[in-house]
Amino acid sequence: MNSLLKKSIVPIIVIALLVFLALQLSNKAIAPNVTFSTIDGKQITMDSLKNKVVLVNFWATDCPGCIKEMPQLIATYKQYHQKGFEIIAVAMPYDQISQIINYSRSQSLPFPVTHDSTSEIISKFGKVSLTPTAFIYDKQGRLLKHTIGELDFNALQQLLNKELSI
Repeated sequence: MNSLLKKSIVPIIVIALLVFLALQLSNKAIAPNVTFSTIDGKQITMDSLKNKVVLVNFWATDCPGCIKEMPQLIATYKQYHQKGFEIIAVAMPYDQISQIINYSRSQSLPFPVTHDSTSEIISKFGKVSLTPTAFIYDKQGRLLKHTIGELDFNALQQLLNKELSI
């Protein structure tokens, strides 16, 4: 009987583990419930961005990779914004607000910019510590991609074309 019990339990355990693994892989992380306060004084919640593909970009004015990718972020925003794409640029807590404002204005950043002075936002996104770091969410607020380092803009355009049905 012990042998019969082992023969029937092992396949059940294997099937249960496979089902569990499949469920884990299909459950994408959900965007944190956060409110961004822009440098222009506006409040934007992640909830208000439902039905849009959203890229939350953590950056700093002294980050060479961040500055390098900013022109491509601007171009991508201009190309896809009217089709349902939003970028929220989150400046790191150690960045000076005056530098953030000066950079945003001098570069005519077209997307909302916020300064995470209290580290609340970086905490809710899993304690972001490196810049640039990007989180891309689908229209339902599910995580599509998390990138540390500069974005691959060809891959981003392919993703946006797919998610925005272009």
